[in-house]
Parts: sequence; structure tokens; C-alpha cells
Amino acid sequence: MTHHFEHNCEVLVVGTGPAGLVAALAMAQAGLATVAVGPAIDPARDTRTTALFTGSVALLKNLGLGALLCPAMVPMTGLRLIDDTGGIWRAPEVLFRAGELGLSEFGINIDNAALNTALFTAARAQDGLQLVEGTVASDFQSDDKGVTVKLGSGDTISARLIVGADGRGSLCRREAGIEASTSPYPQSAVATRFHHTRPHDGISSEFHRPAGPLTTVPLTGLESSLVWVETPEEARRLMALDEPAFIHELDHRLQGLLGTVTSIGPRASFPLTRMTADRLGARRIALIGEAAHVIPPIGAQGLNLGLRDIATLVELVTRARSLGADIGGDAVLKAYDTERRGDVATRATMVDTLNRSLISDFLPLHLVRGAGLHALNTIPWLRRLVMREGLHPSGRMPALMRS
Repeated sequence: MTHHFEHNCEVLVVGTGPAGLVAALAMAQAGLATVAVGPAIDPARDTRTTALFTGSVALLKNLGLGALLCPAMVPMTGLRLIDDTGGIWRAPEVLFRAGELGLSEFGINIDNAALNTALFTAARAQDGLQLVEGTVASDFQSDDKGVTVKLGSGDTISARLIVGADGRGSLCRREAGIEASTSPYPQSAVATRFHHTRPHDGISSEFHRPAGPLTTVPLTGLESSLVWVETPEEARRLMALDEPAFIHELDHRLQGLLGTVTSIGPRASFPLTRMTADRLGARRIALIGEAAHVIPPIGAQGLNLGLRDIATLVELVTRARSLGADIGGDAVLKAYDTERRGDVATRATMVDTLNRSLISDFLPLHLVRGAGLHALNTIPWLRRLVMREGLHPSGRMPALMRS
């Protein structure tokens, strides 16, 4: 006869991707008994990279991850925007430098393998945090005391609050009874990493092209990561090319910006979609990261948004607990939704507008975008405002994200 375990905790995090592990670490360090459940994954197998802005880097350092992560962090000191739309009126190239804001860098780029490995290492060593390998079954049971979930193994876990970090197909979102509005884009992205002959100087470059942006982000030495947005047909064609043919196409697109491309890593392709949950919390479940919002990989907003979700939620939960209030109650979930909704909507709209202005055949949109890029070159206060807003939203920064 199999013996099933019952775990009791204050916070249950469902999902052990980067957002889930950071949430679990942050909750445990705030003194909350935390369990994180996720399937077995090999953190070193993820060949992608993630760009993190200064607030996100501060959050990871505040959680004591600096020593583990710093060796793998590549600073991004500049951002270059290049108009490659082939329109009648070509906007001037714009180069933002972190120094203009008095910063040494806008943020960093890091290998997901290094990030995931560091997060797992820290999570295993964290007091008050238990990692459970497994999957969560549907049919959560919640009442005014807490919520109980069953694992695939038959074990059960009871908590006061569930943090849903289980990605875009989130079971937690369904269990919370939260609908999501999804809109696909007529685009797919091809992602890889490549070596080149000319130094990137810590500058990330975004070519604005009719089918969507092509972005390079600096990695260690003479290597950069690439996200190349195209029509689905063109993305399929690029994926089918052999390595020399793909390198030839990429060289042509980069216009010699990084010298010549010498080699590429494994390629992956995925369709672009936008998804926003109608609410960020209900029935003792708070949604974070891609369980709450999915936006195209433009302007590096993805994980940065998720980390701001976490910093805000941890602050609200610890405040509720210090006041003797219910950490999974409706008041906390409503406050979380209110605090995060504006930022999520702004980022999603910003990315959406930029993306649609690229793929639109409507000339005035191109002119407006071109005029916008021109203004960014010539109006210093506008440059600084756009740079600051790109890094983090105006308004209050959660304590965990202050350096």
C-alpha cells in the first residue's frame, strides 16, 4: 500500500521555471513556509538567454543570488534602434547609452542555463523552502482557511496562498476561474545565438523591419543572442536552411554591424502571441509571469514583468501577514491585481503598438514611428523619459527591486 504525504505550508508555488523559483525564494526569505512544485527539468538544457533590467538585477541580488549570477551576467550598456523598414522615409539610427541616465548599464543578459542552475542551487539551500518534483492535478479545493491541491503522486499540499507560475497554459489560471484574452500575431520568431568577428561593445541592436524586429543582445566575448521575427512562412524557411545558408542570410540582415557571422547555435522557432489574464488573482490563487501575461519578445519585457509581479506580491503578502490578515484572502488578491494591472497593460500595449506599426501597410503609422525615432534623437528629455519607462514603470518601485 502506497503511503501518501500531506504537506502544510503558507505559500505553494506551482511551477519551477525562473519566475516560480524566484517567487519561492522571495517568499521563503520573507519568512513564509513555502513549497514549490514542478516537473523534473535539466536547467542546463535551455540554450536561450534572458535580458534583465536594473530593477530585476537588484531583485536577484537582494535575494542573495549576486555571487552565483554575477560571473554569468553580461552588461548591456547601450541600445541601438535601426530603421530597416525600407520605407520612403528612413528614420535615423537611435543609440541610447546607459550613461545618459547616470547608469553604468541598462541591465544584463544572462544564459538561461546559468540563471536556472543558480536558482535551483539557491532554492535547494534555502531554509523554509521545500522543492517537490511532480505535477499538480486539477480540482483544487479552497475555503476560507486555505486551499488544498493533489499531486500526480497522490500526495496533497495545503496552503494559504497559491502562486501560479505555471506558464501560458496555466492550470492555476483555470482553477482560479480566470479567463484570458489571447490574440495571435501573424508572425513567428526564430531564436538562436551566434559568434561574430566585430565586438558588440555591450550594445543591444534592434532592426525594425516590415515583418517585425530583428534583435541582437550581447553575450560573453564575440557572441550575441538573436531573436528574428518574421512571417510564419519565412520563419519556416529560415529554420529549414542549413547552417552556412542561415549564416549567409543573417550576415545580409545585420549589414556588417557585427562584422561577419562565424557560427550559430541551435535554432528554435515559436509563434508570437499576446495574452492577458482578465484578473491576476482569485480563489486564493495569484498569477505571476506567463500565467498572467504573455507578450512578444520585443523590448525584453517578458521576465522583467514577471519579476515585478513577484516583488509586488511579496510586499503585499508580508504586509498582510504583519497585520494578522489572510495572506491568500480577496483583499490581498485585489490589491495585487490593482497594483500590477497598469504596468502589465502599458508594457503589452507598448510592445503591441511597436510591433503593429512595423507590420502595418498604413503609411502614416510608419511616418509617426519615423518621426518618433527622429524625436528620440533630438529631444534629450524625451530620450531620458523613454529610457526610464523602458527600464521600469514610473511610480513606486517595490522594496525588493531597489538596489
